[in-house]
Amino acid sequence: MPNAMPWEAVDPGTLRWARWANLAPYALLAILGGFSPLLTDSTAETRMVLGLCLLAAVWVFCLYTIRPAWRVRPVLMAVFFVGFYAILLMLVLIAPWFGFLTPAGYFFAFSVLRWPWRIPGVFAVAVSAGIAQASGIAFSGAEIGWYAAIILINAVPMCAFAWIDWHSDLEQGERARALVALSEANRRLEATLAENAALHERLLTQARHAGVHDERQRMAGEIHDTLAQGLTGIITQLQAAEQAAVEPDRWRRHLAAATDLARESLREARRSVHALRPEPLRGARLADALAGVAEQWSARHGIPVEVTTTGDERPTSPEAELALLRTAQEALANVAAHAGARRVGLTLSYLDGSVALDVRDDGCGFDPARPPVSAGGYGLLAMRQRIEGLSGTLQVESEPAAGTAISAAVPA
Repeated sequence: MPNAMPWEAVDPGTLRWARWANLAPYALLAILGGFSPLLTDSTAETRMVLGLCLLAAVWVFCLYTIRPAWRVRPVLMAVFFVGFYAILLMLVLIAPWFGFLTPAGYFFAFSVLRWPWRIPGVFAVAVSAGIAQASGIAFSGAEIGWYAAIILINAVPMCAFAWIDWHSDLEQGERARALVALSEANRRLEATLAENAALHERLLTQARHAGVHDERQRMAGEIHDTLAQGLTGIITQLQAAEQAAVEPDRWRRHLAAATDLARESLREARRSVHALRPEPLRGARLADALAGVAEQWSARHGIPVEVTTTGDERPTSPEAELALLRTAQEALANVAAHAGARRVGLTLSYLDGSVALDVRDDGCGFDPARPPVSAGGYGLLAMRQRIEGLSGTLQVESEPAAGTAISAAVPA
């Protein structure tokens, strides 16, 4: 045990014996010293006994009682124990009844001596107790065996008890360390739980923000794909009707087309608000829905659209079908607004691991690095966000005066 450790850090067993060691020596010295004048044969012997009692009391008081911090210093306590034992042995040799002082010696051996020096200390005190008990036997010849037997009768049980007490102290120390480790583990667990709770709260907040952002993105895409495209088509039809004011048949045809677009846009807007599948996909396969959209667009703008389906048609997730349908609608809207095309080709391909949509036109084309502004420039961005949101890819190939090709693919 380190010399610098505080007295409070001593093991519980040492503290237990120290309580007795604080009281027993003084009580026993006082009692035995008080009876000494009655039991000794001479005044000189009485004075010697009383002097040794006083010396023992002063020795204990100066090195043990008033200096609790010294009790954790092994070398100093060894000196203290040897000194006290020397006084005890002299008292026993002079006055055998001082064998009753040996309990104080045991208390000091257990409280100040560290293992394994506790065993020799206990044995030495047991020897003094045995000498006191065998004081009536002559120390010569066969009687020496009785001396040895009496000493062993005292020493063996006390040394065994010292070993048991030391082992018990070890177990108590292990339990104390286990409790400290458990307490520390509980503290760390509580800190981890608090940290996890804070992290969970942050994740919930981030999830809420992400959900709001995703919903805004969805609504922006739906508004663009329904209201913006519909309003663009209505404006186009109304402008065409204005130009055909002198031709009643053309004027009525464009006005009817604008009215149909308004009604269709209103229905799609309502379905977008309720997050329902768009009208073309209700009860229809993706290929049929694309054909229907192309047919309506062709009739409205007078531009022929060729729709082709390749591969083995198979069910696709609703999200993938919606993304490809909206991509086709946006691509056709861009053709009507910017391309000036004479023909449009729309191909739906069922590949091994994906479903692809290609929209091609023979219009004026553009520089992909500087796409035309349509509906605030959101068209191509909305297509790309829809497709890439499904781990798909979107490619735009175009050159001025060479037409445009848009290719979208999503995992099957």
